Amino acid sequence: MNFPGRIAVLGGGSWATALSKLLLQNEPEITWYMRRDDRIEDFIRLGHNPAYLTDVPFDTDRIQFTSDINKACECADTLVIAVPSPYFKSHMEKIKVDLSQKAVVSAVKGIVPDSNQLVSEYMAEQFHIAHDRMLVISGPCHAEEVALDRLSYLTIGCHDTTRADLMATRIAGKHTHTITSSDVDGIEYAGVLKNVYSIAAGIVHGLKQGDNFVAMLVSNAIREMDRFIDSVSPRPRQICDSVYLGDLLVTSYSRFSRNHNFGAMIGKGYSVRAARMEMEQTAEGYYGAKCIHEINERYEVDMPIASGVYDILYRGVSPVRAMASMARRFV
Repeated sequence: MNFPGRIAVLGGGSWATALSKLLLQNEPEITWYMRRDDRIEDFIRLGHNPAYLTDVPFDTDRIQFTSDINKACECADTLVIAVPSPYFKSHMEKIKVDLSQKAVVSAVKGIVPDSNQLVSEYMAEQFHIAHDRMLVISGPCHAEEVALDRLSYLTIGCHDTTRADLMATRIAGKHTHTITSSDVDGIEYAGVLKNVYSIAAGIVHGLKQGDNFVAMLVSNAIREMDRFIDSVSPRPRQICDSVYLGDLLVTSYSRFSRNHNFGAMIGKGYSVRAARMEMEQTAEGYYGAKCIHEINERYEVDMPIASGVYDILYRGVSPVRAMASMARRFV
């Protein structure tokens, strides 16, 4: 098996930058797609990403930069997709290259807007990627802590566990431990839900309702996550594993969590529109809340926290009122 072969990273944000740093610890070179030529020019001139994780130096001689997504896809055997979920589809619609024999690693922590598909479902439908060629990568891991060389943990999921193991060796390093899993759908759904719950934790913080309330919220959120994932993708899994509970915890509590910070602004009195405008990066939980709400119209899982976040973000319900309603349901 010639896997992963030549690797191309698609995306120019903080997560794409962190993953590129990890890959270059083990790969002689990578191809890196960024949509803006001026960003690429500045990257080469400065020796680091000019907009994200600017303290991370790169040997640009080992990077083949391109602003042509088809060129990046054509020259690679494995694509690592690390673009925010709201923009995922617009990037993928530019691809004209046959991807059916390539492997795809999704680092997208979100659902495809409009279609409400998981990234793995979308790639299978649009590009005929076989399930055993589709991988996912998730935390608990903040890009900022990768940049700081802090101990981090990543889970690589694939139905083909041999591919998961091989990809794990390309990501692992002195400060990065890797775990493998075959629960692709569960990992993807958990990556969406933890962002929604992180917004809720941020709102509690902004409202100054206290650590006790946050602890109850998070402990109820993991139960809610378990109920939902078990309904949409039933199979044996341990919800307390790091890729589920661990990622939820770090996203709910960390100062690096953009979803937590987005929620905190709403708790402090910002309108949803103002909070979105204030954010320098995408709070994917905003989009995830709508997607999960629409998916759950079919499954009707009891999800008071996710429903409460949706009501705040899309129905204009007062955060105080929504949190009071959630609190009455906590066990």
